[in-house]
Amino acid sequence: MCIELNTDVVVIGGGAAGLAAAVTAAEHGAEVVVLEKSSAPGGAGRMAMGLFAVESRAQRIRQIGLTREEAFKIFMDYTHWRVDARLVKAYIEKSSSTMDWLESMGVEFAEVATYFPGGNFTWHLIKTQTGGPGIAAGAIMIKAMANRAAQLGVKIFLKTPVKKIIKTGGIVTGIQAQNEAGDEIFVKAGAVIIATGGFGNNPEMIKKYTGYEWGRDIFSFRIPGMEGDGIRMAWDAGAASGFMNMHLIYDVPLGEKSPQLLPVYRLVAHQPGLVVNLSGKRFMNEEIMNNTTFTGNAIAHQKGRCALNIFDDNTRKYYEEHGLDYIPPHARIVRVEKIAEDFKQVIADGNTHVFLADSLEELAEKTGTSIAGLLSTVDEYNHACDLGIDDLFYKNRKYLKPVKKPPFYATRLFPSGYGSLGGIQINYRTEVLDNNGEVIPGLYAAGTDANSIYGDSYAFCLPGNTLGFAVNSGRMAGENAADFVLKNKK
Repeated sequence: MCIELNTDVVVIGGGAAGLAAAVTAAEHGAEVVVLEKSSAPGGAGRMAMGLFAVESRAQRIRQIGLTREEAFKIFMDYTHWRVDARLVKAYIEKSSSTMDWLESMGVEFAEVATYFPGGNFTWHLIKTQTGGPGIAAGAIMIKAMANRAAQLGVKIFLKTPVKKIIKTGGIVTGIQAQNEAGDEIFVKAGAVIIATGGFGNNPEMIKKYTGYEWGRDIFSFRIPGMEGDGIRMAWDAGAASGFMNMHLIYDVPLGEKSPQLLPVYRLVAHQPGLVVNLSGKRFMNEEIMNNTTFTGNAIAHQKGRCALNIFDDNTRKYYEEHGLDYIPPHARIVRVEKIAEDFKQVIADGNTHVFLADSLEELAEKTGTSIAGLLSTVDEYNHACDLGIDDLFYKNRKYLKPVKKPPFYATRLFPSGYGSLGGIQINYRTEVLDNNGEVIPGLYAAGTDANSIYGDSYAFCLPGNTLGFAVNSGRMAGENAADFVLKNKK
């Protein structure tokens, strides 16, 4: 069966960017259809905790004085001006009104946070049903936007993947899709918005376009459905390819039975212990462990893109009695208990990246690390701990904990991340550009598919940017697409 539909704006993808685009376009008077290939809207947005904003009501209440101008300068200095300054400015300028927009739908924010000492308080954490922030709080925002879309008459088709963007005379005129029953669906539209979430679940695209091999030297989250469909369709429609990379952080690869959230072994893996590469040598000041982007960058330049975080039984006891040196804002804990038990259980469950050893020689053998290099580094490090002075990388003495008493604990660290970034070149109006830098009339892109505003490193100094860009660029695309269609109707 062939089904034909007519609408003003069609949105490919029902995640955070897609729903934001759909609601905004409908609020601007456009008829909107959303096509989502999974069984429910949300995508990666469901996993999020909060989003970036500047000069929001929540910041003013908390007397956080960061201005849009200051945020713009921080952002552009951080990226060395290698990104689209007008797009960055448009995004930052939009962010405050987006918070008001979400609050008007009933979304509440528990607090405004930063991710590490010295960062900026731009991360607006969504309030969960318990009253505080939490992992996967983004699902609350997704539900609110989906409800608003329904109120506005937006038609959302689930389990309906889009196969092709249709152009007529160089202008985008609709899409071709297929529903679960196998029916061909043609949606004629005045504008198409791509918001399919990137290629984080496509190892082939990850390797081809970023150089990482998933499961060997990167262990990023693989969210089902994020296959790069929208990016490939945009390229087929003549879009220029934007800068592509991974949203790079670091983590311990999860075992098949490992808990998916933040068990003890993963928390201690993020502490500023002794971090070495496979040659057994230190390669960074471990204080940056709380900046996951910087640490991910440092690990990515080591042999095998691998590192080990090592601590001894005295440090294990210290963490249990006095608390961790660094508590990630999403962990919501002060104390940890039963570290040894957690390590033993994870190892028994088959995680091959977590280790216990009765000697440093045994630890080196188990982890594939140079024995001579590790023994030499531990001697040097322990001497620095005894003196309270790190001559190599100037690590703060409060984090200098010697590695002397067995058993020794270690976690293997690799680059990780929440998915891909970029792929479709857009301008500051979220219009898709061709290889000559010209606008493809009627084609827009938002969210991860078009997110190349960080240059080579995610801007963790202004946390909340991934979801922030998704929602804000979605709103921008919805506004501009609706204006384009309605203007052409006159």
